[in-house]
Amino acid sequence: MIIKTQHEQFPLARPFTISRGTRTYQDVVTVTIQQNGLSATAECTPYPRYGESIESVIKQIELLNHNLSGTQLTRANLPDYLTPGAARNAVDCALWRLEHQAAFPYQAFTIKPEIITAMTTSLDTPEAMGKQAKELCDEKGAKLLKVKLNHELIIERVKAVRENAPKADIILDANEAWGELTPDTDLSTLFEQLASFNITMIEQPVPKGMDNMLLGINHPIDLCADESCHTSEDLDKLVGCYEMINIKLDKTGGLTEALALEAKARSMGFKIMVGCMVGSSMAMEAALPIATHADIVDLDGPVLLKHDRANGLRYQAGMLHLNH
Repeated sequence: MIIKTQHEQFPLARPFTISRGTRTYQDVVTVTIQQNGLSATAECTPYPRYGESIESVIKQIELLNHNLSGTQLTRANLPDYLTPGAARNAVDCALWRLEHQAAFPYQAFTIKPEIITAMTTSLDTPEAMGKQAKELCDEKGAKLLKVKLNHELIIERVKAVRENAPKADIILDANEAWGELTPDTDLSTLFEQLASFNITMIEQPVPKGMDNMLLGINHPIDLCADESCHTSEDLDKLVGCYEMINIKLDKTGGLTEALALEAKARSMGFKIMVGCMVGSSMAMEAALPIATHADIVDLDGPVLLKHDRANGLRYQAGMLHLNH
């Protein structure tokens, strides 16, 4: 078995801003596994929030190559070599593709041919975010909007988006930014104020590790754990804090653990969202087995790119469509 890595960079269609900063391009790592005359490639997006970089992910995979020394690598023994994260995601998904070749994931799983996906408005002034929302609805047919927020102008930004997208479902993503609000605003008050805008869900309002801030707080809107939920081992401590979890393959370390996380979360009563880092259709396709059953899907990574990979997913009328 030969495992190769490659660093690729995708320019973004427009600057993308969340509470942690702005970027104009996206770096990804692709992993190609060759075995017995067969070859398969998968993609991951290293995330600095989790202590990852292009260099660290490539180093992990090069070390994996070294540590294997003749051992047969499988999805079952992969966790013995790599911890959950971007590096393991790319290797795990490449192994899935190696097993199923061109049929992955469309014949390995029953996949809906079209799925409603969120489309994202990045953090900006209320006026600019309202304009983004209107463009996404009018030009791309967005049915579900994901609104990036920080701890400032929350109501003003949400109000501007709702006024410009009166018919769309809206989810909010604070990216951990609401741990410290202004002295005259607490989380309970904020949740009540936001309910008037008919919000479907709020994602990760408080920092990871501070989730207990949400215990006992009245919230008429479902809350979803993102940064606080990586693998199935995280679920127990989220009970009573969140109604939903966001499954991302770059957090779980691939589809294998994502499927295990989904099954355990559903058994515990959590709703399921499937999300993504910014990346190409190659990464989105690997998450489709989760997306096809998810309550909320946020796989619009390719929409944020200036150019996607050839023969990628099609995004039309607020939905992602299979090209197979």
